[in-house]
Amino acid sequence: MSFDFDREISRAGTHSVKWDGCAEYFGRADVMPLWVADMDFAVPQAVTEALQARAAHPVYGYTQFPEELYDALITWLHRRHGWQVEREWVVMAPGVVPSLYAAVAAFSQAGESVIVQPPVYFPFMSCVTEAGRKLALNPLKLEHGRYRVDLTQFEEYAAQGARLLLLCSPHNPVGRVWERQELQDVLAIAKRYDMVVLSDEIHADLLYPGMTHTPLATLEGAADHVITTVAPSKTFNIPGLGLSALVIPNPAHRAGINKAFGLLHVSAANPFSITAFSAAYNHGEAWLDALMAYLAMTRDAVREFLQTRLPQIQLIEPEGTYLLWLDCRLLGMNDKQLKDFFVLKAGVGMSPGAVFGEAGSGFMRLNIAAPRNNIMAALERIALSLD
Repeated sequence: MSFDFDREISRAGTHSVKWDGCAEYFGRADVMPLWVADMDFAVPQAVTEALQARAAHPVYGYTQFPEELYDALITWLHRRHGWQVEREWVVMAPGVVPSLYAAVAAFSQAGESVIVQPPVYFPFMSCVTEAGRKLALNPLKLEHGRYRVDLTQFEEYAAQGARLLLLCSPHNPVGRVWERQELQDVLAIAKRYDMVVLSDEIHADLLYPGMTHTPLATLEGAADHVITTVAPSKTFNIPGLGLSALVIPNPAHRAGINKAFGLLHVSAANPFSITAFSAAYNHGEAWLDALMAYLAMTRDAVREFLQTRLPQIQLIEPEGTYLLWLDCRLLGMNDKQLKDFFVLKAGVGMSPGAVFGEAGSGFMRLNIAAPRNNIMAALERIALSLD
């Protein structure tokens, strides 16, 4: 099968946050939008066809979660990641971000510390502070162009009473795919101090050649400590449909999460999100393989362009995700100057590193999930603006 990822698809007028939200976010509507983490690619044809078939039925009422939904997820996780998930472990959720908020509510008390590892997707921090918890910042260490977990500081927080870690695996925005030993080291500390780890693995399927994702929950002794969030949303470009799942082996943890969602009377059941979820996992694998091959070529093209035309901007080599973490510190600009340069002078709308925490200062996040010509055109704009 062939897939055309070079196809230009206009998203203007679709109420797209990424495109139609540019004027509000950047102050101008004519930037090249390479920020919000969704793709400008058409979803797998099987997803479109399934949604069309469901839409043909003219009643869109309250909807149950069918068993084939769970079967699709469980089969995918086993086939793609070697993870044997039991049906009773799965809790459907309205999204990964709501799951972060639910975990903070369920497994920490007001005033207690929750560990996060910046630079990281900003809801990891807001879900802590907005719930009246304390942020225990455990910044990743950048060594020789690669980030790693500061295990010493992590254990210090655990010893001081933190009982919850919000882990991003693979990591957004730095692109790390954590190695098994790294995850074992994190889990060992969690077990030693009886911590809960919420592992956000929404990017687990987006791996570059040679990379292997290890679900934290598959490690020995993880079942009593680990809650995992998974979803087809990033993998198959359906985040606007808002359905994810939590894998929770520990019955007490399942009860805690269900209580947190129950207090809000939140339902994730939607006839279209359910349809797309199942179709993507059941029929999207060839599309995903082609996508990652395409993204790998785009990543390589970006790397070469930066090395030859923009040596002031250094690529932190991504191991997963379609988000590139760019070290712009050699440009000698502060964060406001960086944002103004890229937006006002170059006309390129990326996510400022500072929104991912203080550890992101001096960086920018580039979303390459768009036709390659658009990515290269954006880089050309930046290069010309620096001449």
